[in-house]
Amino acid sequence: MKTALTIAGSDPSGGAGLQADLKTFHQHGVYGMAAVTLLTVQNTQSVTRVEVLAPDLVRQQIEAVLADLPPGAIKTGALGNTAIIEMLASQRFNAPLVVDPVMVSKHGHALLAEDAQQALRSKLLPVTTLLTPNTLEAAALLGTPVNTLEQAEAAAAALSKLGPKAVLVKGGHLTGPEAIDVLYVDGRLIHLSGPRIDTKHTHGTGCTYSAAITAGLAKGQTLEDSVRAAKAWLTRALATAPGLGHGIGPVNHFASLD
Repeated sequence: MKTALTIAGSDPSGGAGLQADLKTFHQHGVYGMAAVTLLTVQNTQSVTRVEVLAPDLVRQQIEAVLADLPPGAIKTGALGNTAIIEMLASQRFNAPLVVDPVMVSKHGHALLAEDAQQALRSKLLPVTTLLTPNTLEAAALLGTPVNTLEQAEAAAAALSKLGPKAVLVKGGHLTGPEAIDVLYVDGRLIHLSGPRIDTKHTHGTGCTYSAAITAGLAKGQTLEDSVRAAKAWLTRALATAPGLGHGIGPVNHFASLD
């Protein structure tokens, strides 16, 4: 059985964070493991509290997993602060590392300290296999606007210069009938297009997308194939969102794989 590890924050409402990651791993036939970085108090309507765990506690969780159940691929979500980022960057992972640079929740609550963004750029990105920012996160990392497809293309190429082997700039915040993501890999720009789903239920889309990619990598798929399959699956998950909660609800983690 293939295995994958998520290093992320907890969402007690189950739509985002490590809960979404584990559901996604399971749906993709991968045994999921999780190391908790931070605890949130949230639901589909708001985030009211965030508590970041001690870096040594996060490290011990990771080391316990690595020593006994080596993952086929690893992803990160909300990391909280500089100390956790620097600890992660010092690890020697013998598996692809997908970094979802979670900075702000869907409700606008900060999930990464501002001073930690530099540590993310300088320490973690150089050891990253795939970076998966949305356009807002890409803009924050680069200090430049990312409001058009052309700017997303430029951002993907620019972010690759910070060290990751590949970059996926997600186009969910752009406009137009198609949701176009930009993948920069091996010096190539690839457009991944899907219909823009008219729904407010987008809680945890970034976590879910990156987890689906991680599951594909854990199963031995190429990076490009993993991203394409994850994009198609997430589109189905958005289109069939169950409508749970009174706010921004979760996607459908039971969506079919094909």
